[in-house]
Amino acid sequence: MLLACQNISKAFGTKEVLKDINFHVNEKEKIAIVGINGSGKTTLLKIIMGEESADSGQVVIAKDTTIGYLSQHQDISFDNTIYGEMLATKQYILDLEANIRRLEQDMKHAEGEELEKILETYNRLSSKYDRDNGYSYESEITGVLKGLGFGPEDYDRHINTLSGGQKMRIALGRLLLTRPDIIILDEPTNHLDMPSISWLESFLSSYPGSVIVVSHDRYFIDRIATQIVEIDNKKATVYHGNYTYFASKRAEIRANMMKAYLNQQQEIKHQEAVITKLKQFNREKSIKRAESREKMLDKIEVLDKPTEVASEMRLTLEPSVESGNDVLTVTHLAKSFGTNCLFQDLDFDIKRGEKVALIGGNGTGKTTILKMVNHLVPKDAGTIALGSRVHIGYYDQEHQVLSLHKTIFEEISDAYPDLTNTKIRNVLAAFLFTGDDVFKKIEDLSGGERGRVSLAKLMLSPANFLILDEPTNHLDIQSKGILEDAIRSYTGTVFVVSHDRYFINRIATRILELKDEQLYSFIGNYDYYESHKDQVYEAAAPKQTDASADTSTAPSATPSGKDDYKKQKEEQARLRKKENDIKKTEQKIEETEAAIAQIDEEFLNPEYATNSAKLGELSKKREELEETLSALYETWETLLA
Repeated sequence: MLLACQNISKAFGTKEVLKDINFHVNEKEKIAIVGINGSGKTTLLKIIMGEESADSGQVVIAKDTTIGYLSQHQDISFDNTIYGEMLATKQYILDLEANIRRLEQDMKHAEGEELEKILETYNRLSSKYDRDNGYSYESEITGVLKGLGFGPEDYDRHINTLSGGQKMRIALGRLLLTRPDIIILDEPTNHLDMPSISWLESFLSSYPGSVIVVSHDRYFIDRIATQIVEIDNKKATVYHGNYTYFASKRAEIRANMMKAYLNQQQEIKHQEAVITKLKQFNREKSIKRAESREKMLDKIEVLDKPTEVASEMRLTLEPSVESGNDVLTVTHLAKSFGTNCLFQDLDFDIKRGEKVALIGGNGTGKTTILKMVNHLVPKDAGTIALGSRVHIGYYDQEHQVLSLHKTIFEEISDAYPDLTNTKIRNVLAAFLFTGDDVFKKIEDLSGGERGRVSLAKLMLSPANFLILDEPTNHLDIQSKGILEDAIRSYTGTVFVVSHDRYFINRIATRILELKDEQLYSFIGNYDYYESHKDQVYEAAAPKQTDASADTSTAPSATPSGKDDYKKQKEEQARLRKKENDIKKTEQKIEETEAAIAQIDEEFLNPEYATNSAKLGELSKKREELEETLSALYETWETLLA
């Protein structure tokens, strides 16, 4: 065991945040700490690191255990270049290498006992150099930099010239290169694009040390975590598995907890009613009985109500008008900003009922496409056509149409006057506005809070084509789940840009990836994209007919987005037909085997024992069924090949 949190409790004034938190970290274990916003996750990390003191309890760390910590608000002021800062983490390797080179020189001039001592030191230092990856530290540095999105052209850039997000990536890279026994990360994916997040997942999954991470990125947690610590209602519950296991088990546990809570509440009310009735009898025996029941009631340890989202807070979205089948058609779309060409000649379309996720690296033009569809940014070339009866509902964090002087409640109730107060409160609660929060003025809200109000407002609109730009930002895991369920059951059409892969995986029926100024289409969710992307890239790569041909003049065989989409639709149709044929063949096999079994039973019928004609008929029928069964098995094996 490397680290243990034992009965950690913490309060800020009268507000208790953590109560008797217990969990431990073993070698190579990957732990994710989850919980709603404000549940105390970051506070717990600060207590582990000694930046905050616990009111009670203790953090026990094994002797000589090294810990590396990346907070959400890191103080990043490195007076160095990018590569120089990474290299500084390997200074002990450089010092070790210098000592080895010095010993090599000393050996040339030493002999006898002195030489033996030098050789002994040399062998010891060489072993340590080899053990600490000294021979490949440079490739380790370049691998981390590449994984975090920095190429050789960035190595000499001074860190003080970088953006805040880039500086956070440098801080993360430094931490990973120091290779501590325990890596502690607070929301590490906030400043990473999808390729970098994917790289970090692989790095942490294979990391030989232990990891503690706080994150709202459920796909990320699912990929790396071997244990989930959920902080809820000030207490911690440990789940031994990844996020998928946690989500399933948590629902089961919550259902049992809610059942136990409701049963206990019912029993308490029953006992209170009996006590009241006994006291009303106003007799000595009845009063004693009432007092006895009161003592029993006082001894009951009252269960806390589970903080599960109530079913009435689930959002249901339903467009008021059904659109035509063709919702959006984009042809030959092009956009540049100055000399920066984002894309050109893009073709794609979206049909009614599709949930399409647009993904790609930072700066590829995803949000620009959404804004062009909404006529907020002019296109350079191409056409964007909406289908018949299409009504857009648009969510853009940078283009929120809210009345600053109104309260949150007024913003919703004025937009939808037919909604009851209860319905409005339930919708706002789903987006983390509860109690008196609903009476806050819009002008007093943070950017993230305004985004949540806009999203709540949009979810109530009668639009049949929702266009969403990063809708899960600033939502906790519970609220993301509510939004996902609403979109999954939505009968309209959705076009969304998101970095939240778990969200995409749950809602998307098709993925469009904007990569290298090209658009690639994948008919499926994020898991489908992950398993098929290399195959699609390879198929779309330019082919050279002559090995000696000049690559600069070789014709591009990259299919357009529309061609790619058409081919994938054909492939998907072929696969669906194959699956149906397999199912039908398996069903026929079962039916044929059942028919053979039925004939075998008829052979045993005493009535047919002396009826040679009937037995002959059964034998012939059985032979025919056996031939049919043999042919079905051959067909089945061919389909599976």
